[in-house]
Amino acid sequence: MTPFELSQIHSAAFTMSRPWSAQEFTTLLSNPHTHLFACPTGFALAQVIAGEAELLTIAVNPDAQGKGTGHKLMSEWLSKVDATEAFLDVAADNNAARNLYTAHGFAEVARRKSYYTRKTGNSVDAIVMHKTLR
Repeated sequence: MTPFELSQIHSAAFTMSRPWSAQEFTTLLSNPHTHLFACPTGFALAQVIAGEAELLTIAVNPDAQGKGTGHKLMSEWLSKVDATEAFLDVAADNNAARNLYTAHGFAEVARRKSYYTRKTGNSVDAIVMHKTLR
């Protein structure tokens, strides 16, 4: 999947906040610690450093949401990264993503107050989640 294709899916999936550009994806993918897990309708992007994996973003085309794609991508990155701990953050108002992460064994460990800015100008907390892998 090309950086442009990633940016298109990200833009379609992230309508409440600023989506990532093709250039941002190009930069991320040039990092040897970055891992892309993709299918035709979505992707997960993670970084693994010093035994810790961080989910940078996961996006599924809205037409494919609710059909198991997010679960498939979560299972893939969690099973394929060489790490003992996994982290991610999620907007407090993103209930679908929070449910997905909880279903995969993640638990809230911290909050970042007013971390995300919405297009409306409002801010939303980020919930930091963790899971022990192996």
